[in-house]
Amino acid sequence: MADTLPRAERVDIMLLLEGTFPYVSGGVSSWVNQIIKGFPELTFGAVFIGSKADEYGEMKYELPSNLKHLQVHYLHDEHTTPPVAPCAGDPQGFEILRRLHGWFNDPHPDGLPAELKQASFYLKDKGGVDYAQFLYADRSWEYICALYSERCSDPSFVDYFWTVRNMHAPIWQLAAIAGSLIPARVYHTVSTGYAGFLGGLLHHHSGRPLILSEHGIYTKERRIDIFNNEWIQDNRNALQRDPTEISYFRDLWIRFFETLGRFCYDASGRIVSLFEGVRQRQISDGAQPEKISVVPNGIDVARFAPLRSTRPADPPMIIALLGRVVPIKDVKTYIRAIRVLVSHIPELEGWVVGPDGEDPAYAAECRALAQSLEIGDRVRFTGFMNPVDLFPQIGLLVLSSISEGLPLVALEGFAAGVPLVSTDVGSCRQLVEGVGEEDQALGVAGAIVPINNPQALAMACRGLLQDRTAWDRASQSAINRVETLYTQQQMFARYRELYQEALG
Repeated sequence: MADTLPRAERVDIMLLLEGTFPYVSGGVSSWVNQIIKGFPELTFGAVFIGSKADEYGEMKYELPSNLKHLQVHYLHDEHTTPPVAPCAGDPQGFEILRRLHGWFNDPHPDGLPAELKQASFYLKDKGGVDYAQFLYADRSWEYICALYSERCSDPSFVDYFWTVRNMHAPIWQLAAIAGSLIPARVYHTVSTGYAGFLGGLLHHHSGRPLILSEHGIYTKERRIDIFNNEWIQDNRNALQRDPTEISYFRDLWIRFFETLGRFCYDASGRIVSLFEGVRQRQISDGAQPEKISVVPNGIDVARFAPLRSTRPADPPMIIALLGRVVPIKDVKTYIRAIRVLVSHIPELEGWVVGPDGEDPAYAAECRALAQSLEIGDRVRFTGFMNPVDLFPQIGLLVLSSISEGLPLVALEGFAAGVPLVSTDVGSCRQLVEGVGEEDQALGVAGAIVPINNPQALAMACRGLLQDRTAWDRASQSAINRVETLYTQQQMFARYRELYQEALG
């Protein structure tokens, strides 16, 4: 596959993408595709970072003509253990690693040790502490033992040992990518995490600017994943556990991703937030306020506006959740809301529109839930659908998520005249109700409900579907808001300024 990917010697903008474009469809991937096409005068490259190749299928997007370079890396597939080669370990390098873990345990404004910001620190041919030393050096063993004795509250040394090894392995892989990647004039990451850490290494390695566009708070979403993951062990017995504290290994993983986030914030010259709530969270997580700009997503309104005239005379009794079938979208609450709705609107259908391959077990649970609630004939899992085909067929767009940024799908639905019923997450309240006097004067474009409340979600949908005046009013407010505040042209203008500044 690598032989068929586009290759170049250098590019203007190198995008750093974790689990998104071009192998995963969805809001962030659509935005990446939109940005590349929006600047045809610039050449783009991209580094896709995934977990394992078998978790991704074929590309979901046709590559834009100005995407000149694409590299694909799978952190768990490409993880190769070097041959066992016992050694003492570089004393200076391990002293630097000790400082890293000191900062990792108690972050301070001075940031990471300067040596750790350089990709060369992790590469053997550059004289650094390479992966083999981390695995096999006497100093590494002694250091892990000391850390366990000093800090670990879990009784299992074996689990601690392998957690530390698995947690740190991607760092050396990302450093190798940074050391061999083609030159770019600007690096642009769309998240913190592994892609953000790679961006920080590339910035310090090359001296070129790094831009961060954070569509959702990566550390917040990883925190949710970590709390839900069953493979993270807690080996304490009932007497050792404090019910007010999370397990040591969950806390360790959370602090690890928080550390990656701070590293990316520190390296970024410009940080983009989608709305004010994200900006405030970034500041509380360590980003410098003067670096941050609020740039909302924007869409091609002209693409969706003609759909308004293709809808039936009355709003269809069909609601749709458009998104990945994963726990963070809380599809189960949506299905339970449909159970409530069909008792009031017997002909109602609830569609789940999006890929279900990312978490097959969760998707199977959602299907089983629909069957157990005896609404298997009312809940339809459609897989991916083109929004242009979808919007004329539905009466409401529904988001039951427990975390969102500024969802593009909501803006696209607005442009088609489809109201939104959403949980109170991310910018969804801002999109539905507006923020500030002028925005709020545009009206309410749907309804906002609490998280994990099927009854409230169902009643909000019912209130719009069975009241034509309320539906018409919400539809017009949706159109007014997207046309006034969330156009593609407005977004491109702001990013053109950011790119010109960085390229200059």
